[in-house]
Amino acid sequence: MLTPDIIRAKLKEVKDPEIPVLSVVAMGIIHDIRVEEGAVEVDMVPTFAGCPAIDVMKKDIEKTCMEMGAASIQVNVLINKAWSTNQMTKKGKASLKKFGISPPKKFEGEEVTLEMLQSAECPKCGSTNTTLKNSFGPTACRAIHHCNDCHETFEQMKPL
Repeated sequence: MLTPDIIRAKLKEVKDPEIPVLSVVAMGIIHDIRVEEGAVEVDMVPTFAGCPAIDVMKKDIEKTCMEMGAASIQVNVLINKAWSTNQMTKKGKASLKKFGISPPKKFEGEEVTLEMLQSAECPKCGSTNTTLKNSFGPTACRAIHHCNDCHETFEQMKPL
């Protein structure tokens, strides 16, 4: 019998196509899961409304639920809810760092400050002696930094 907890556990295998070391659960984009008489409904909050990976993740969630025996599956993409990097799991942030992307720091309040965007820990050596080189990385949610200690250039997932 399918339950929200069983489905959430299985969705840990559904990867973000842009950062394949992160699952949709570790990213914190799975907002809610409901099951009624075998019909599954998943609410997903994308990292941003224009994220090109939304359709891929939606199809992967649908496929996973159907393989688990769901009678039907509906994935609702909630673009009216704001996703925050604070929703990422600790394990997700650790995986991101191991992958070579500086994870976002948890922040309080509703606004991200310029200092938060400029500050990043080098995922290679752990130094915070880093410089923001470009706030527009390969995707809208990443920035490019340079480590002044180990001289590596790296990406940071922007705190949002």
